[in-house]
Amino acid sequence: MSQFTVSGRFKNRDGYSPFETTVDAPNEDVAEERVLSEFGSRHGVKRTEIELSEVTGQ
Repeated sequence: MSQFTVSGRFKNRDGYSPFETTVDAPNEDVAEERVLSEFGSRHGVKRTEIELSEVTGQ
């Protein structure tokens, strides 16, 4: 599996917070899905409140 760095921002009570995280995934689409799932469960936000700006492979 490859490592992908995903960056963007998510909505919280103070507005939006930027983030950058690295995930292991077979391709970019799966990396995006894993980040959406992780942030949704960790921060209690919906997928529509998460904006992904960039996905880069390493």
